[in-house]
Amino acid sequence: MELRSCRSSVNPSLPRPQWEAQVRDVCRALVSGWSDLGDDDLAISEISGGITNLLLKVLDKKQNEAVTVRIFGPNTDAVIDRKRELQVLPHLSESDFGAKLVGLFENGMIQSFIEARTLVPVDLSKPNVASLIAKELRRLHSLQIPGSKEPQLWEDILKFYDKARLVSFEDNAKQERLGEVSFSRLMDDIKMLKGISDSLKAPIVFSHNDLLSGNIMLNEASGRLHLIDFEYGSYSYRGYDIGNHFNEYAGFECDYSLYPNKEAQYHFFRHYLSPIDPSKVSDDELEVLFVETNFYALVSHLYWAIWAIVQAKFSPINFDYLGYHCLRYKEYERRKKELAVFSIVNICKQ
Repeated sequence: MELRSCRSSVNPSLPRPQWEAQVRDVCRALVSGWSDLGDDDLAISEISGGITNLLLKVLDKKQNEAVTVRIFGPNTDAVIDRKRELQVLPHLSESDFGAKLVGLFENGMIQSFIEARTLVPVDLSKPNVASLIAKELRRLHSLQIPGSKEPQLWEDILKFYDKARLVSFEDNAKQERLGEVSFSRLMDDIKMLKGISDSLKAPIVFSHNDLLSGNIMLNEASGRLHLIDFEYGSYSYRGYDIGNHFNEYAGFECDYSLYPNKEAQYHFFRHYLSPIDPSKVSDDELEVLFVETNFYALVSHLYWAIWAIVQAKFSPINFDYLGYHCLRYKEYERRKKELAVFSIVNICKQ
């Protein structure tokens, strides 16, 4: 399908009939063959309303063909590099990752519709699903995406940190909660983790960086698994992408008792390292990836903890981002002690 663009926008804060009319207009403008379709020909249903985006399915009832309309949340440019996302999407599409990009409008995009169900957190720990995710993630990590191969992780963390430091609230209760955050301690954490990361010398790969259950779809009939929504996609450390995914076993409720144990991690690692014959993976390979992944899972907690402060200021969505910051940072502190993080450098020098 030919990529088109238009200057129209969709405002989901309007009454539903009004923003649905805007959705139909951008679909008629951008989807090939839809320009003459009437309002009654296009059925709109909500796929999900995530923390940052609104996802819609728009069905051409005449041809029984559908597209996905993704409407960016207001102020998401504060945490998402849209230019970077749009640069990588065509290359991902060429390699059959995610939905195909159909068209762009001012505050969103239209993509092909994937016939599959979106996973939920409990799915991630199922051995058969975990092995499918591991294999597809390995395939993603094998891609060569044009542009800089430098990991963006630390640059992004510092960008969030600089924005978070400037946050203030007119709401006294929010401002009081924000006052409990020690930005000097956060900077010490960043420096300490960056130093260990440099010593680890972990492989750098093109990464999804936000592989929660809602960004994974599974067609039960075919067994085909899809990774979607590459808003945070960039070159990063192999272990970060996997560790961040393991953190998402906890779901939005942040139940970190669901974090995979060593046996479950090794199952994932075997299918990641050797998709064709997982039994061929050596114990040494497993241990290296175990150390790498669990260190970067720690970095992931810090990343999203700082991100949450920025979102608390800029996101209009009714979500307790400051509470989310506290949950992620609390788990960061607990895991840091549990992992005896400073010993990781010594392990990697052996």
